[in-house]
Amino acid sequence: MIFLTGGTGFLGSYVLTELVQQGYAVRALRRENHPVPFYLSPELSEKVEWVSGDILDVVCLDEYMKGCHCIIHAAALVSFYPGDREKLWKVNIEGTANVVNAALENNIPDFIHISSVGALGRTNNAEMLNEEKKWESNSRQSQYAISKYYGEMEVWRGMGEGLTPVIVNPSTILGYGDWNQGSCAIFKTAYQEFPWYVNGSNGFVDVEDLARVIALLMKSPVRNDRFIVSGENWDYRHLFNCIADGFHKNHPSKEATPFLAGLAWRAEKFKSLFNGKKPMLTRETAAIARRKSVYDNSKLLKALTGFQFTPIEDSIRNACSRYLKNIQPG
Repeated sequence: MIFLTGGTGFLGSYVLTELVQQGYAVRALRRENHPVPFYLSPELSEKVEWVSGDILDVVCLDEYMKGCHCIIHAAALVSFYPGDREKLWKVNIEGTANVVNAALENNIPDFIHISSVGALGRTNNAEMLNEEKKWESNSRQSQYAISKYYGEMEVWRGMGEGLTPVIVNPSTILGYGDWNQGSCAIFKTAYQEFPWYVNGSNGFVDVEDLARVIALLMKSPVRNDRFIVSGENWDYRHLFNCIADGFHKNHPSKEATPFLAGLAWRAEKFKSLFNGKKPMLTRETAAIARRKSVYDNSKLLKALTGFQFTPIEDSIRNACSRYLKNIQPG
């Protein structure tokens, strides 16, 4: 029996699919009244033991972990809105500490923690980052990255108390999901022919590849280690052009220079004061989009002999096809 947090999230739903298809029994935690994703088939969902609760509720975590043999902790808050700092720390640090403690209390040493490449920290240059990257406390780190870094510290602390964890550090996740949320919003932005592009770069990984990696690491003897999971390094302009092609839409044609990006996030912040909504663009997201981040996946490929990443072009083509078939644009 596998206990999964974040089962209704974008990644969590694909992890569920992978595990159920492989014949595992899965007990998945979801928040009260939180719906099962529309892209998760009803037939598969029926094979999951859904339990209602929250990673901030230590009592429910202790109860639901009884009888389980492995923990996959995928629940997290992803936000680059300054006002969410307290929530980020609450969910990504305190929540992770609660899951770690419950696993220790229930003598479940097998622990797969889904972190982020953000927890490795950011640099100003385009150096290739690997798992040996040391965290640097500086103004370039987003609040999300800081929260994921300290969440990892809770897992390493758990290792000192008996856990045998594996930490997974995925780059930006691409695939078919709710294009109003998270990284899936990249597809909606391209579909709506957003005219601006930035010159930054990042790592990207197919969501189904990431789910397979998690399942493979769970079955492998590798423990007390961490792995970057990133298929390819692309610049953002190339990414948006490729997605636009998948939708038969126009490419972005205007460069968002640092000056224009600064004006844009300030305008969004000003607008949010009146409409009460979170700004779509923030200072942090504008800064991240301009950085050139490059990630080394060689350690993972050596550990999982025979595993190959899906080419990002294929991932985008498949996702665009599903969005066009199943989502009413708007």
